[in-house]
Amino acid sequence: MQIGSIIAVFFVLWWISFVAVLPIGNKSFHEAGEEVVAGSDPGAPIAPRLLFKVLTATGLAAVLTALLMWGLTNEALQYYWNR
Repeated sequence: MQIGSIIAVFFVLWWISFVAVLPIGNKSFHEAGEEVVAGSDPGAPIAPRLLFKVLTATGLAAVLTALLMWGLTNEALQYYWNR
């Protein structure tokens, strides 16, 4: 694969990973029993921890991209697939 294709695959896998990781560990004001700040939604997360989720999505996308590249370039898998 060319470098542009690898970057595109990583980008798509990163967004899929980010959307999958986004709801993990969220606790809303309503669930925590805390007072809702005026003008905010009761379902809004108290501490979204976005940096942690971005880093988790990046790591997950890197692993998935590496596995995909390994699968596409592995001669044993290609031999088995093309039998």
